[in-house]
Amino acid sequence: MKSYPGLAGCLVSVTAMLGIVGSVLAAETPSPADLREAALEHFEVIPSMVPAVSGNAVTREKVELGKMLFFDPRLSSSALISCNTCHNLGMGGDDNLETSIGHGWQKGPRNAPTVLNAVFNEAQFWDGRAEDLKAQAKGPVQAGVEMASTPERVVEVLKSMGDYVQKFAHAFPGEADPVTFDNMARAIEAFEATLITPASRFDQFLEGNDAILTKTEMAGLELFIDTGCASCHNGVNVGGTGYYPFGVVEQPGAEILPPDDKGRFAVTQTATDDYVFRAGPLRNIALTAPYFHSGKVWNLEQAVAIMSSSQLGAELDDSQIKAITAFLMTLTGEAPRVEYPILPVSSKTTPKPAAMVAN
Repeated sequence: MKSYPGLAGCLVSVTAMLGIVGSVLAAETPSPADLREAALEHFEVIPSMVPAVSGNAVTREKVELGKMLFFDPRLSSSALISCNTCHNLGMGGDDNLETSIGHGWQKGPRNAPTVLNAVFNEAQFWDGRAEDLKAQAKGPVQAGVEMASTPERVVEVLKSMGDYVQKFAHAFPGEADPVTFDNMARAIEAFEATLITPASRFDQFLEGNDAILTKTEMAGLELFIDTGCASCHNGVNVGGTGYYPFGVVEQPGAEILPPDDKGRFAVTQTATDDYVFRAGPLRNIALTAPYFHSGKVWNLEQAVAIMSSSQLGAELDDSQIKAITAFLMTLTGEAPRVEYPILPVSSKTTPKPAAMVAN
């Protein structure tokens, strides 16, 4: 049987879990200093500075170009759908739909993950099929159910506008032909690297603020660690760094875990990857309902209850679920301030929008 890092930590029995705390709000909750020490073994603070991106310098010119491309619907064949359509920066970095609506009003197969803090993920998409944000940026543009375009059409669109040609030359100096599909993706990756949300109350707690979390939130953090949640949801993004079966102990119902979506199996073609998905990053989780890859759960407390029974084999009581949920609410950071860009004007040679008819 294939093993998954951290999976043993998820297999916490109900008896062991109940022995950790007699009551979620009990007086024996550890001191803030002790709880912080335990938390720092699992989590990291989101930096206030933009992180470096491997092989792609995050320059001001590249970020400004990437921002324009992120908001430009003309990258889609219909000229209606932009990156921001499904990853709305004013709505937590996703679209708050069960699954996104794409070209020809088609309904996508999975819930759109947030783009906020995505730079910290080990890989992109629920099944990890894109190794980085650059690879991820190329996928939706070409997917028939999403933007339904092609690399050739994207380059034709961009080269038809002098302003874009000039901005690509500034963002990628020294290149003989800077307007390429690859460079489009590199610019979007650079912009998305700036979409981080530091200074959440949880980050402030990790940095030493003893008074920033309530007693309930600290109890929820303790439960999150001690029941095994942190075995899969850890690191700077509180997730996004490993692959695990959905239903370690007991698979949820078919509505929450659609039987036709086998997750990472579609990438690896390995039988043990059936229904295996990347651990969802939990930063800003209060902003990104509905939950799970199917988008079928709209209530965060319900999502916590499902995860405890499916992944841990534990039936948490109401006070424990509320405490963990209260902790998760402290993961909301400061949203990046993004000014909507003024986009280049289409020219006579810009390809006309394609009909919004599904392929």
